[in-house]
Amino acid sequence: MAELMNGKRGLIMGVANERSIAWGIAQAMAAEGAELAFSYQGDAFGKRVQPLAESLGSDILVDMDVTDDAALDAGFAALWERWDRLDFVVHAVAYSDKSELSGRFLNTSRDNFKTSLDISCYSLIEIARRCEPKMTEGGTILTLTYGSNRVTPFYNVMGIAKAALEATVRYLANDLGPQGIRVNAISPGPMKTLAGAAIGGARKTFRHTETNSPMRKNATLEAIGGTAVYLASDYGACTTGDIITVDSGYHVLGMPQPENL
Repeated sequence: MAELMNGKRGLIMGVANERSIAWGIAQAMAAEGAELAFSYQGDAFGKRVQPLAESLGSDILVDMDVTDDAALDAGFAALWERWDRLDFVVHAVAYSDKSELSGRFLNTSRDNFKTSLDISCYSLIEIARRCEPKMTEGGTILTLTYGSNRVTPFYNVMGIAKAALEATVRYLANDLGPQGIRVNAISPGPMKTLAGAAIGGARKTFRHTETNSPMRKNATLEAIGGTAVYLASDYGACTTGDIITVDSGYHVLGMPQPENL
């Protein structure tokens, strides 16, 4: 590897298991020389994340509940006990009630709408606010998006949350640019992840994009990880406020491929 991330320290948020997009990003960052810390929420996820973190040489795991300001403060306080500087953070955090990721968007409940926007979007603001003082040499904030501009069956309120998240990326990029902090999002296509499996019709959607994308395949964790490395490395020094699509070109299509019409 080229060790593009040598000397850089980063926090990875949102690893659930070895199929998580956040884990693919963590592997790519570590392969390029980054020093990593991991957050988790609750003991159950902590037990899953710990062996993965250790496999990349990390012993920094902090419990962070993005819906609880006191818990966030405590988690970052624990991180700052180990590190006095942060170079990048990967925000791979999103949630919606599984029961509302099927059926009609029209039936979205008020409570789940607020919860989905809080966890999937507002949390990025809270994370950025806490990371900014430690990004003393500039830095990178990365998040993950999907399904914000066009309707995806059953994605429902998550599409709204991701649209808000993308607007948040742009506003944070403008706020933090003078400090040399870049804010970007990566937009993969459908992925076989724990989160993706919660969406109604996930398998059909995955097969459809795989057989119709210009490259006739879906994105890989390795490709997404490599994109994250570019954005967080010095090569991404002038890229901010952007949404980088990594979906084998599916987003450019207006119709399925002729053989699938």
